[in-house]
Amino acid sequence: MEEHSLRTVFFISDGTGITAETLGHSLLAQFPDCRFRHVRAPFVDSLDKAHDCVRQIRAAALRDGRRPIVVSTLVNAEVVAALREADALYLDLFEQYIGPLESELGMRSTHTVGRFHGIAESEDYKSRIEAINFALAHDDGQSNAKLAESDVILVGVSRSGKTPTSLYLAMQFGVKAANYPLIPEDFERNKLPADITQHRNKLYGLTITPERLSQIRQERRPNSKYAALDNCRQEIEAAQRLMRREGIPFIESTTRSIEEISAKILQEVRINHSTY
Repeated sequence: MEEHSLRTVFFISDGTGITAETLGHSLLAQFPDCRFRHVRAPFVDSLDKAHDCVRQIRAAALRDGRRPIVVSTLVNAEVVAALREADALYLDLFEQYIGPLESELGMRSTHTVGRFHGIAESEDYKSRIEAINFALAHDDGQSNAKLAESDVILVGVSRSGKTPTSLYLAMQFGVKAANYPLIPEDFERNKLPADITQHRNKLYGLTITPERLSQIRQERRPNSKYAALDNCRQEIEAAQRLMRREGIPFIESTTRSIEEISAKILQEVRINHSTY
C-alpha cells in the first residue's frame, strides 16, 4: 500500500469552527491511509486574520512539500477572496450548499457572519443545556430523583462508556440521559433497584469486551482487582445475564464510536429530539 506523507488541513471559520471540523473530519475519515495535521482557525472575521491564515497555509506548504487542504465555512466574500491567495485545495462548505439551497428555496440567504451564534436564544439550545445539567446530576447513579423526566437510562459496568454517551446525547440532541453502574450487589441479587426497573422502557445497556475494560480500568486504578482481567470478565458476564433477564437491550461499545452508539440508542429507544 502506498504510504502518504503528512498533509496539513486547516479548518477555518468566522465562528467556532465546529461545523467545519465536524464535516471536514467526516470527509477525511474516508481516507484512513492518509496522515493529516489538523489546524483549527476559528473567528476569522477580518482581512487581517485572513492574511495571517494565508501565511500559515504557505508555511505549511513549504514544511510538508504538499499544498494544504482548507475546509472553510466563511461567509464574508472579501475574507474568502483574501484566503484564496494561498495555494491550497479549498473545500468551501457554504459555497457547496448555500447556492443549491437558495435555488431550491427561491430566496437569497442572509450571508450573515456568525449567524450560528443566534442559536443561543433558541429553545433547542436551552433544552440541550438542561439535558447536560440532567446528565451530570444523574451520572453514575448519583441520583434517582426525577428519573421520570429522563429520555433514556443507560446501564452497564463501570467504565463501559455510559458517561461520555450520556453527555454526547445531551449536547448533540438535548436528550436527558441518566446512567446507572451495574455493581456486584446487583449481580448478587440478580435484579436492578426498584427505582430503576420502574422505568424499564427507558433502559438501555452498554457492554464491552473484558480485555478493553481491563485496559481502561488499568489507567484509572493500576494493578487493582477492579482492573484485573478475570474480574472484568466476571462483571461483564454477570451484567449481560442480568440485562437479558430484565429484557434490557444492549450494545457492544468496544469498537463503536460514541456517534454510532448514540444513533443506535436513539433508534431503538425511539427518542425523537430535534436539533440544529
